[in-house]
Order: sequence, then C-alpha cells, then structure tokens
Amino acid sequence: MLLTALLERQVVFFGGKGGVGKTTCSAAFALAASRKGRRVLLVSTDPAHSTSDIFERHIGPSERQLFSNLSALEIDSEAEAARYIADVKVDIRRMFSPNVLKQANRQIDMAAASPGLLEVALLDRIIDLIVDRERDFDLIVFDTAPTGHTLQLLRMPDAMNAWIQALVKHRRAVVEIDRGSDQTPEAAAAADPVLGALERRRARIGRLRSTIMDRSMTSFVFVTIPERLAIEETARAAELLSDTGVDVGGLVVNRVLPDDLQGDFYHSRKAQEQTYLAEIDRRFKRLSRVRVRQLPRDVYGIAPLEQISAQLL
Repeated sequence: MLLTALLERQVVFFGGKGGVGKTTCSAAFALAASRKGRRVLLVSTDPAHSTSDIFERHIGPSERQLFSNLSALEIDSEAEAARYIADVKVDIRRMFSPNVLKQANRQIDMAAASPGLLEVALLDRIIDLIVDRERDFDLIVFDTAPTGHTLQLLRMPDAMNAWIQALVKHRRAVVEIDRGSDQTPEAAAAADPVLGALERRRARIGRLRSTIMDRSMTSFVFVTIPERLAIEETARAAELLSDTGVDVGGLVVNRVLPDDLQGDFYHSRKAQEQTYLAEIDRRFKRLSRVRVRQLPRDVYGIAPLEQISAQLL
C-alpha cells in the first residue's frame, strides 16, 4: 500500500496544484498516523489555510492539540517575517556598537521590504520545527502551498547554505586580519559574535538539509486529480523535484469517480477519467500510486477524514 511505509518517516510533505485536495490528504494521513500511535504534528504552510475548516475547529499559528497524538498549526508567513526581522534586530544589538546600530537597522528595514523575505521567514520556522522540535514528535506532516512555491522553498536550503558559507569565509578573513591567523575556526567563532551567529545558522541549515535529503527520513507526496491541467503540472513538478534529491514517496490520485453511477453525463465523465487514469499510470509508472474515491459530500470533520485515511493506507 502506498502511504503505509511513509508512516515510519520523520517528515512528509504533501504538495500539488491548488485545489486538488492536498489539505484533505495530508490531514487524513496525519490522523491515520496518530491513530497508529505516532506523535504527529500537522503543519499548514499554505496561506489559504483550510486545516481549521477540515477539523472543524480553530487552529491558528500556535500549536494546538486536536486529538491524542495529533497536534496542528497554521504558519502565518507575514507574522513569521515580522518576528524574523525583530529577532535579527535583537541579534545586531548584541553585535554592533551604538554608533553603527542605526545604519544597521536601516539596512534591515530595507531588506524587510525586499522580495523573498516571506520565504526566508517561512524556512526559518520550518527549521525550528524540523531541527529544534525533532524530539517532540515522531512525524511532522506538511500541507504545503501550491507546487511552485513549495519547490522554491525546498531549493532554498542549498542556496542559503552557499550564501552563508561565502559570508563565513569573508568574516573569517576579517577576523584573521584583526586578531591574527593562529586561532582555530572554533575559537574564532567563539570570540567574534558575527562569525558565531553565522556558524550557528549554517549548522542549523545543514541539519535541515541533511534531514530533507535523507530518503529514510523525509518524503514528498504529490496529490493530483485525473484532469489535464493537474496532470501536466504534476509532471513538471516531479521532474523539478527529482533534481533536488528529495525522495518522492508516491502519488495520490484524488477525487476518482465511483464506478456504479448511471446517466449519460456520468458515463462521459467516467470515460474521460479512464483515459486520464491510464495516462497517469503511464507517465508516473516509477512512482507508487494510490487512487482515492470521491466522497458523496465535502470532507469536513473526522468521519469523512477517516474514510480518506482508509483509502490512503
């Protein structure tokens, strides 16, 4: 069965085109894992949060326990960006003299308005969850934003690691000029607050990258539906994701029509669906796949989620 093996992972991302049912599938998977005794945290990174709607209770940006072994939170990227800037300003007050502080704060305020800050702040929060909270949960399930944003986010650790390595190299050169070259890297980092902060950040990003790239720890699950646009976007995303080295744990084909309905409209839609299902099997033959039948009503509340859980596992 497709997702049963993924219950033993530490991190599972659910991603795909907007509107294909990522929230439904990630919530159902998280619920199933918690029912099997795993301590699970379900995290929504999609700005259009639907997790609260599915569980029929408010969740919000603070971690909330929903059931035994299952907690959830919805990350507010704008709030995280504001917190990130505030934390940076606290750090620089420790690092710079008052005569430099005003200019440094001005530079940070300019950076706060630049494109990409929300993604950086979101990545910082994900580092907090995956790296710093790994002992609190057996499994973290991410309900992600639509595909393009998620792929950009998963590529960021490599880009940021390269950038911070360049900063570390430059800062070490400055420290060696100021204090002599007889210090070890560890001693230099301990003596210089800027270098120490860079080294700590590089270590945390390195741990995040190691976890995401470890196929025994992390997997990505695509969710799609048997329609043309969703299939094409999934194919492009799967190709891009394969270049990152992240394990693709499988493909959920959601909202498959039942087999026992009648009427010309249904038979026409079912014939088209069969064509697309055959295409999915052909184009994604290297991926484990599971089909999830469309329920007669919207998925809200525990009973429908349990029906989806049963199909996923």
